[in-house]
Order: sequence, then structure tokens, then C-alpha cells
Amino acid sequence: MVLPVLVEVNRVDGPPQGQWTYADWENLPDDGNVYEVIDGVLYMSTSPSLFHNWIIKRLYITLDHPAEEQGLAFAFLDRVGVLMPSCEPVQPDFVLVLAEHASILRDRRIHGVPDLIAEVLSPGSADYDEGVKLEAYARAGVPEYVVIDPAKRQLRLYQLEKPGQYRPLQVFNAGDTVAFACLPTLSLQVSKLFEGAPDTTL
Repeated sequence: MVLPVLVEVNRVDGPPQGQWTYADWENLPDDGNVYEVIDGVLYMSTSPSLFHNWIIKRLYITLDHPAEEQGLAFAFLDRVGVLMPSCEPVQPDFVLVLAEHASILRDRRIHGVPDLIAEVLSPGSADYDEGVKLEAYARAGVPEYVVIDPAKRQLRLYQLEKPGQYRPLQVFNAGDTVAFACLPTLSLQVSKLFEGAPDTTL
């Protein structure tokens, strides 16, 4: 299934756009859609493709599994709610929290800023993931934001330079290897995120 354009939601029961809160979000139906609140605005997306899910799983296997085995970090890839300033909540594709920051993991949610967030692009989602979310994550102070582009077989890395602003974008293609500031002893070969997928339909 292909994820359509992420759209601002104004057709569900709740307050006017711009006034949504975490409490309102908690009352939304469990209808299979993904709902997020950024700056009081509710956004919705539908289920992603098999390839999208494959990439998230590969990210977990190649990056977080060794990190967890070494006791360095915890990762979440089941659309857990992340509560940060102006993001109440978002549900990223992949969230990594260093073991030393585990105190933000409580009451079924992540109450604070993770050390790394990753989003996998779907058709039509670039403006949301590298526009709305990029700005919101920078303001919230997310140290490292990863955008994975399946169509280009590419990983794009944004690292925080100062509050509210990321450094110039770093681009890594399939033949490249990337390391993250939060896990400097581990590296990720970008091609490993895409290899072996039984269905690469976007």
C-alpha cells in the first residue's frame, strides 16, 4: 500500500486546527491511521508500504540491535508517541534514546527529546518530513534527524548546530557508510537499508 500525501486533518471530532493538545490526541479513535500534533495542528497519514516497513526494520537490525546489545541505547519503531515542545505528540518511524537518557521513557510514551529520530519518505511526504517536521524537530532540539529516501536509495542527515537550526545537510548514497554522533562506535552502510526487500514498491 502506498502512503498518500500527508494532509492536515480537519474532518475528525476535536478542536479547531491550531488548538489540538495531547489530551485531544489521546481521545482519537484507534482506526489504523497515524495522527500527530505539531504546533496545535493535527496531521494524519495512512498505513505505509511494505518497503517502508522493511527499511525501518533494517534500520533497527543494523543500527539499534548492536546498540542495545552493548547497552548503549533503546530504539522504538512501533509508532510510539513522542512528546516534545511543539510536538504533542509525533509518532516517528524510528526513535533512538541513549541509555543515559532512559528517564524520558515512562507512562507508555517518550516524554522528552530523543537522541535520534528517523523518518522514511513515502510518495508525497517530503514536504511534511523535510518541511513541517524538520522545522519542528529543530525547534524541539532533536540532535540528529535522519530522512531516508527509498526512491533515491539515500540517507539525509540533519545535525543540530544550535537551538532551532540544523547544520548544512549531509547526504549519503547507497555506497556510503554513515556514523551518528550519538553512537560514534557504530556505523551504518546505507545500502543495507534497502537490500533484500521482497517488494520495493513505493
